[in-house]
Amino acid sequence: MHLSPYTTTPKKPSTHSNSHHNHHHHHHHSNNIVDEAAALDNNNMHRSNQSHTSTSRSSDSSEPNEDGKWAPKLLRECAKAISERDSTKTHHLLWMLNELASPYGDCDQKLASYFLQALFCRATESGERCYKTLSSVAEKNHSFDSARRLILKFQEVSPWTTFGHVASNGAILEALEGEPKLHIIDLSNTLCTQWPTLLEALATRNDETPHLKLTVVALAGSVMKEVGQRMEKFARLMGVPFEFNVISGLRDLTKEGLGVQEDEAIAVNCVGALRRVEVEERENLIRVFKSLGPKVVTVVEEEADFCSSREDFVKCFEECLKFYSLYFEMLEESFPPTSNERLMLERECSRSIVRVLACCGGGDGGGDDIEDDGEDQFDCCERRERGTQWCERLRNAFSPVGFSDDVVDDVKALLKRYQPGWSLVVSQGDDHLSGIYLTWKEEPVVWASAWKP
Repeated sequence: MHLSPYTTTPKKPSTHSNSHHNHHHHHHHSNNIVDEAAALDNNNMHRSNQSHTSTSRSSDSSEPNEDGKWAPKLLRECAKAISERDSTKTHHLLWMLNELASPYGDCDQKLASYFLQALFCRATESGERCYKTLSSVAEKNHSFDSARRLILKFQEVSPWTTFGHVASNGAILEALEGEPKLHIIDLSNTLCTQWPTLLEALATRNDETPHLKLTVVALAGSVMKEVGQRMEKFARLMGVPFEFNVISGLRDLTKEGLGVQEDEAIAVNCVGALRRVEVEERENLIRVFKSLGPKVVTVVEEEADFCSSREDFVKCFEECLKFYSLYFEMLEESFPPTSNERLMLERECSRSIVRVLACCGGGDGGGDDIEDDGEDQFDCCERRERGTQWCERLRNAFSPVGFSDDVVDDVKALLKRYQPGWSLVVSQGDDHLSGIYLTWKEEPVVWASAWKP
């Protein structure tokens, strides 16, 4: 974990690349390593040309433009060596990656850097310890101002989170139209940055301005006090009668715990929160949502599947690599090269990657010691699922509500404010799928949906 000030590294991997771990102190010339890496790649190419039945390489066609990229190839080799328990090869590849990786380099060097950490933890079975350390470092450096600045800056350059905000707000406003008392139960990881536009919309509603109660299920309890003060101030400014409550964790997710009143129209909003709930608890949580009697439930999740392959390390690694390659590439194109915010967002990924790839299969009964701080299955799982998988879970308790044309138009208008490459895809003609997708360069990256009992 590098906390040094931002330094730029030459595009070519150099001998001065920041070593990500101190477990090796080799002083070989990196040219040899680059040659070795190339030799390894050629070797792979040779092998895959020989055998068309090789399943491990069949996914290459779906890899986002990987021509000439060395990191995915080396990382793949390393993941394979770890799963085959080939310690000689593993150590050799970890050493090579360590020499080439840098969190301050180009996309390849960054991918190598963050995945190297997870692979090293997996190989040495130190994932739990590493995750705890990364989390506590992040917690120490976590102030309300820096967290808020980071989120807002990200929203300024990329629709990654604003896409879900606009879609969810549209669905919530339509579902609660004409209701005098609204109660939104918010499970999300964007520090209430979603709500100012909703408050503005309520303030300009034609009929009587409704009373809004916002209950936040805290992911990061420490900063919620400041968030609440900001929200209350903004609501006063907008002239919206407003009440702000915080509950920590999922234990109090009951009508009593949430202070639900009979005359309130309820909306449950989940943005990037469900993936943090342990896989085995997800069905249960959806049933809890239903028991609250909501008019609408909005769900926004990143489009990746770290779930169905969790018994198969190499397959899970591939999913992870594909998702984060896209994400890092998107960050690289959205932020200026020396952006500190970009560095912070990338660093946040390192924890998720360690959690998914190196923590006893994360959430498979092996990761219990992480939850000794009373976080109760929240904020520690990171097992993303695809829209189709969430639909399957949600359909047991709810039916999908399509987004109206007005909401879709709002989202399209939002995307026009960002650089080219972003678009919206409405899922059509598939009985098992509902919702809309944010795509980046034609790859679906975020899924948004709305549901009613």
